[in-house]
Amino acid sequence: MDHSQDFESSADAYPVKLEHFEGPLDLLLHLIKKNEVNIYDIPIALITQQYLDTIEFMQELDLDVAGDYLVLAATLIHIKSKMLLPRPETAAGVEGDEEDPRDALVRRLLEHQKYKAAAGLLHEREQLRSAQWLRPDERVAAIAGDEYEPELEVDLFSLLNAFQAVVERAKHRPRVLLPPEQIPVEVRIEQLLARMSETEAIGFDELFADAHDRSGLIVTFLALLEMIRLKLVRVFQSGSFGPIRVYKRARPADAPHPIGDPEENRG
Repeated sequence: MDHSQDFESSADAYPVKLEHFEGPLDLLLHLIKKNEVNIYDIPIALITQQYLDTIEFMQELDLDVAGDYLVLAATLIHIKSKMLLPRPETAAGVEGDEEDPRDALVRRLLEHQKYKAAAGLLHEREQLRSAQWLRPDERVAAIAGDEYEPELEVDLFSLLNAFQAVVERAKHRPRVLLPPEQIPVEVRIEQLLARMSETEAIGFDELFADAHDRSGLIVTFLALLEMIRLKLVRVFQSGSFGPIRVYKRARPADAPHPIGDPEENRG
């Protein structure tokens, strides 16, 4: 089925830049974690295919997939091709000490993990100092005790996985014979904020309950990404595969400006 018509909306011209979220190494780490594989023994064929599938899905959503995602894709394909070649042997017939083709990538991933951990620690300390945010689960944990599983903040690629599941489930809904709505992302943000004004949090799937076609699903997802970037909401998940909830928050003074806002380019 051709879904080309689904994307002819103002969402196409709405530049959601992934640089505001995570990068290609974060996607790779996400896939390693998702598949529960050893970072020192990456199943390169499987991870490469999943990486390519993910960036294809991001491109389908018209997300701004920067060149560094494609560079890493080429790197993974190159490593995969080298892994398929027989290892060179010495004259004595014993395998040489040539470096595993994955080793350089593993070193990059480990360094990136260290950097992210350090940045996360600094962020947590800043949050404690400013007392701007109290995670919703902390109040519950105080009552439930040590057995309560805390909610973890969701990264971009976990959101993409959850959205893929929403899109798949939507295929099995009864068809609604309504003219397709071309809702601008800015308008969809206003609609979602209005719904959230009556509650502290909303389930991820509930965001899409009133979206009747693929275009509506996509513009809702792009609106959520922009709300996260603008620091209007934060998104948490219970455990690794638990339900995702979107919590509204008071927008801090240093929050980014909306895309296209003249103030964005000042200073």
